[in-house]
This record gives sequence, C-alpha cells and structure tokens, in this order.
Amino acid sequence: MFKQLRNKFLILNLVIISVMMLFAFSSIYFITYNDVYKNIDIELHKISEFNRRPKENPKEFEPKINNEQPPEERSISFVLITDGNGNIINSTSIFEMDKEFLETAKNTALSKNLSSGKFKLDGYYWAYLLTTNDIGNKITFLDITSRQDILINLIYTFLVVAFVMLIVIFFISRYFANKAIQPIKEAFDKQTQFIADASHELKTPLAVINTNVDLVLSNDNTTIGSQSKWLNYIKSEVERMSKLTNDLLYLTKINYSDIKMIYTNFSLSETVENVILTMEAVIFENNINLQYDIEPNLIITGNNEQLKQVVMILLDNALKYTNIKGKVNISLKKSHNKITLSVSNTGKGIPKESIDKIFDRFYCVDKSRSRDSGGYGLGLAIAKAIVEQHGGNISVSSILNESTTFMVELPIASQ
Repeated sequence: MFKQLRNKFLILNLVIISVMMLFAFSSIYFITYNDVYKNIDIELHKISEFNRRPKENPKEFEPKINNEQPPEERSISFVLITDGNGNIINSTSIFEMDKEFLETAKNTALSKNLSSGKFKLDGYYWAYLLTTNDIGNKITFLDITSRQDILINLIYTFLVVAFVMLIVIFFISRYFANKAIQPIKEAFDKQTQFIADASHELKTPLAVINTNVDLVLSNDNTTIGSQSKWLNYIKSEVERMSKLTNDLLYLTKINYSDIKMIYTNFSLSETVENVILTMEAVIFENNINLQYDIEPNLIITGNNEQLKQVVMILLDNALKYTNIKGKVNISLKKSHNKITLSVSNTGKGIPKESIDKIFDRFYCVDKSRSRDSGGYGLGLAIAKAIVEQHGGNISVSSILNESTTFMVELPIASQ
C-alpha cells in the first residue's frame, strides 16, 4: 500500500516537473527562435536594399563607389533578378555560384508562393525574401545554416538537460517520498500492532469467561453457591477486561482528543506525598524499604489527577519489580526552572534492548510476571502521554540485576 502511495507521489511529481520544464524550455526556444528569425529578416532586407541596383556582370561582385556600405559580419548571400516569366536576368554574389544551383534556388523560392521563407538545399539552410519590381522579381537569399544548427542544437541540449534533470529529480523525489511516507507507515504499523495486541489481550479473558460459563451451564442442577469458584473466575476476568478497555479509552483520550484539560496551579509535593500515603500498606505488606526526599511547596501548572496517576503508575511499577526486601527511593527536587521526580527501585533491572521499547503500548519486559500482577503494559505508555501533554519529559535508566530509575522532568509554574 505504501509502495503504491510512494509510486503515485513520484509519478505525480515527475509529471508536474515535466510539464513545468516543457513550458520553460518551450518558452526559451520560441523566444530564441523568434529572435533569430527576426535578425534574419532584418539582414535579408539590408542585403536586398544594398543590392537594389542590378549589376552588369552577374557572376562578379562589384563594390559600389558611393558611401553606401554593406552590413557588417555579413553571411553568405546572393540576389537574383528575374523577369516576368521567372527567367534569371541578373545575379549578385561575392562567390561564383553554379548556374544550376541558382536555378534550383529560384524555382524553390517561387514554388512556395510566399514573400519570405526558408528551405534546405544541398545540405544548407537558406532564407529568402521575394520582392516585386517593374522588371519582374527580386529574390534575396541568405545562408542561415549556422543559425539553424544553433536552434537544432538547442533542442538537443534541452532534451539532454531534461533527461538528466528528470533522473536526478526522480531519485531526489524518491528520497523525500520515502522520508514523507515513513512517519505515516510507522503510525500505521503502530496502529496495526496496537489493534493486534489489544485483540490478543482481550482474547485471553474472553476464552477464560467462555470456559467457565460452559462449566457453570454443564452443572445446571447445582446451586449458585457451589458454582462460586467459576463465577469468581468470570468476575475476575471481566474486571481485567474492564480495566484494559478503560486504559485504552483513557490513552486514546489523552493522545487524540480535542478536549482541553483544565490546568491549575497546585503543589506537586503534596500530590506525591498523598500517593505515598495511599501505597504505605502495600509497601509494608511486601516488606519493602521505602525512602523518599520530597522538597516542599513545589508548585506546578497542570492537571492534578493526571499527574497523580503518573506518580501512582511509577510507584506501583517500582513495587511490583522490586526484589524481596528491596529498596524503593522517591525524590522530588527543583532544578533550575524544572521539577524533577525520580522513582528508583532495586531488582532485576531492564535489559538494554528493552529500554527504547519500555514506553510502547502493551510492551512488557517480563510477560509472565505482568500477567500474574494483572498488568497489560499500558501504564508507562499512559504516564508518558500525560507527561508529554504537560510539556515534560520522562526517561528511564537501568543497571541489570541492580536497579532501575524512572525520571520525570516537568516545567515549574510561572509566577
């Protein structure tokens, strides 16, 4: 699909550029053509004026004795005087001209029935000007081979330049087309992967629900109380599905909704302290050593509930993946014009190849452990989306089999 899109883009681009080049080259050619033939016409009239008197000797050029001078840088030319019947009665040329050649040139010019024009004779291009006088006709001929060659060479030059330019433009357009399509392709691939992952995560609880429903239905003579085991399994999976769909909807709302969140100034210090208080029981039950250093009265502009959720996600992750009798450290500090939240824990750590993927939707470093803890790999994706929506940045660093640290940087509230 993307290959076809790229090819359509290339074809459209090449067609537009080809039309533009054709227009530009045609304009240049016709301007040059008109200029050349305008000069030819002027030169023909000058030659015709210069040779307005017939010479006695048709084969020799006799310079005039008066002050009239021929045009400068004059091309090869000759003039024929014919009577009313078209017979040559006089000719003027600075070169000896073959009688048969003169006759052919005269017949060619007269056969066109035009006062001026051009023709090719013996491999040379000639322009002529036909005027009528009392005797008959006066035909002025001018060799325009060199100028005609210039026009022909101009066409060949344009064709070569156009061909080379189209090749260069093709590769440049292909490069930029790939660059332009790449983000679309990546977004499409992520969307496809997202749908596939969501379908997979929903498939498992649906299969469990279906199996337990079949078990309940197969024992239709028993009481509800005796079927509580299977019903509890169904309820548990329904709750898991409900959590998954809520997280997906929330993530979609954050990323794609046009609804603007209400931002206010609030104390992030108090928010972090409240989250720690709500998690104290879990920390105590898991026999985890919690240390925290919260700088008081750090005011931030944002949505309190959203940033509270970020803190809960990071702390919950730290508690889940901390080793037995491990340590969790929470730090909230002001650094220049930013507030930095750091949540670290001891434990297995995150492999180097997983660092770049840790914030992707449905990505879990340890899938079996994530399923036991009821996670789907959406928490960090939600946390990243919220932090970025608040103009901040979230990052992770880890030392394998030692510790993992998540760091959030948020802009401080303007005074």
